[in-house]
Amino acid sequence: MGSGGGAIARRVVLISGLLLMAPSASALAAAVPKIDADAAIVLEASTGQVAYAKRPNQRLAIASTTKLMTALLTLERGGLNDLFTASAYKGEADESKLGLAAGEQMTVADLLRSLLLVSANDGAIDLASGVSGSVSAFVAAMNARAHQLGLRNTNYANPIGLDDPANYSTAADLAKLAIILRRNPLFRKIVDQESIRLQSGKQSRKITNTNDLLGVWPAVNGVKTGHTDAAGYVLVGSATQNGITVVSVVLGDPSKAARDADTLALLHYGLSQFRNVTPVQRGDHLATTKVKYRNEEKIALIASASVHRVVRRGAKVAVSVIGVPEQLQGPLAARTQEATVVISISGRVTARVALLTASAVPAIGIGERTLGFLLKPAPLAVIAVVLIGLVMLVRLIRNRRRRQKASESQLT
Repeated sequence: MGSGGGAIARRVVLISGLLLMAPSASALAAAVPKIDADAAIVLEASTGQVAYAKRPNQRLAIASTTKLMTALLTLERGGLNDLFTASAYKGEADESKLGLAAGEQMTVADLLRSLLLVSANDGAIDLASGVSGSVSAFVAAMNARAHQLGLRNTNYANPIGLDDPANYSTAADLAKLAIILRRNPLFRKIVDQESIRLQSGKQSRKITNTNDLLGVWPAVNGVKTGHTDAAGYVLVGSATQNGITVVSVVLGDPSKAARDADTLALLHYGLSQFRNVTPVQRGDHLATTKVKYRNEEKIALIASASVHRVVRRGAKVAVSVIGVPEQLQGPLAARTQEATVVISISGRVTARVALLTASAVPAIGIGERTLGFLLKPAPLAVIAVVLIGLVMLVRLIRNRRRRQKASESQLT
């Protein structure tokens, strides 16, 4: 249970070492990282787009990142204020434990904190028994949930992550599970804390997060460390910067330093590969159409909603408008849908937004309709021809009358 002055001193040394050995952010952004881990991945959380992967589907031992599924089932099925009673869990001497005494009661929320921050094995057992009635029933539920989530290369043998040939997952599956967990606000808050004090139980306990990267770079906000002899050093990480979140996984790193350096490199690289775009803003004037019978009047069509997307750098974002009518006939209320704006990223349609009338289109009376019709180019041309014909006819009649009068005057 990492706490006290010794733990703080070790963290300071580790942070200093990582900062010295890590390339600058710009250098990390420019080059694909070289990863020591047996398997690794980094992807953007909202879209699942992968920025880097190394054997992402290779089944490997995952140590205490097993506890991510333990946490998910607890969040889905347990009451945070419920009190669970500790069993007489002993475990091995070198296991990470909270030190709960048999019969001691602790809230589900505090057990979750101990599970995720210090990887407490006794906390995992208590949660499993409290949620499902027994550890074996909980493990069965873990595997059923993994199947439901489509984690095809994942299997659990215990809720802790102890080495077992039947306890395995992949970098890709762990990243997917972490993204699902990050949708829960309490989970995000817990894994982003460097330390916390547990208030339930027989005594107050201060615990320190085993994820040292939280103190290395402010963008880091999770997720879970792990280590066993079979798994090596494991870390599911996450970082958020400029509204973009990436999730990373390293499995089978040879040392804690390599694990942290690999994760830091992946997170920097992942964040450098994506950008936020807003191709359409609510209220944007994207098209104009005429009002029937009012030749000079036009109505603006505006976007009904904003579209925000995270895209790979270099991806082409295109906006096109379809279905704009040549003219509108009232009465129409303001914000009536009349067309659609389509957003495409690298040729794939990702969103459609309604285009609405910016103002109302009033009803047009019969007199105004007639006038509007007559003022159109084609009717005007007809009228002009008729008027010219009438003028010519009048002149013709007048000329004929003049000739008749002239003939009559000659005869007399």
